[in-house]
Amino acid sequence: MIDFTEEQIERYSRHIILPEVGAEGQSKLLESKVFMIGAGGLGSPVAYYLAAAGVGTIGIADADVVDMSNLQRQIIHNQERVGMPKVESAKLSMQALNPDVTVNTYNYFVTAENIREIIRDYDLVIDGCDNFPTRFLVNDACFFEKKPLVSGAMFRFEGQVATFKPHQHAEGPCYRCLYPEPPPAGLVPSCSEAGILGALAGTVGTIQAVEVIKELLGIGESLSGRLMTFDALRMEWRKLKLRKDPACPLCGENQTVTDLVTYEQACELKFGE
Repeated sequence: MIDFTEEQIERYSRHIILPEVGAEGQSKLLESKVFMIGAGGLGSPVAYYLAAAGVGTIGIADADVVDMSNLQRQIIHNQERVGMPKVESAKLSMQALNPDVTVNTYNYFVTAENIREIIRDYDLVIDGCDNFPTRFLVNDACFFEKKPLVSGAMFRFEGQVATFKPHQHAEGPCYRCLYPEPPPAGLVPSCSEAGILGALAGTVGTIQAVEVIKELLGIGESLSGRLMTFDALRMEWRKLKLRKDPACPLCGENQTVTDLVTYEQACELKFGE
């Protein structure tokens, strides 16, 4: 267990007094390494709260720069950083909040050629992208590298969060059990085309952060095997049961996806809108 400094004891005191966390759990967080896809709408609250919690190493991949239209929901950035790479802006905010945290930046898109090598060094992966091709790429890479995946998505006034770790539970589904293949390119509009309620990103991203912390600590009930959905207009939460699909092309009985697949437009869409 880590020998805490007086400053760390004060900083993490509200965690340490929780019986479910304690000094041992806080040490575990400080020694944990998580990798995030996207420093946008979902990535902003996830990054902030994980940094605040003292997750020791956080990697962030995003090839985009801060744009004025991002500031309506991407709270880790600010107006003075318009034009700055998002990963660098996020790093500045996170380290200003908590200097204990090491932030590794990847100012490029994850691809079939690089993602497995990157996530191999991390304990858990967080998907905060805004397009189906990247979600499938991340899901498949996590399956092959046996990494837990905490996935978040949002559209207009609705959001969803799920955890996938089929390598830990024989009956645990992967993302392809929910969606076997991406929809055709252009069928689902992006946030820039359909709009997005800014505060929704905070709601969904914060739930992702809570789920990540629980997974790292091994406490509570995992969202594995369940899909949590949120309707902001109705202020309604729902939990849906997710079952492993025996016909899943990735984790099913007759696996057909045996390597990473690059789908159309995977590199043309921005992360974490």
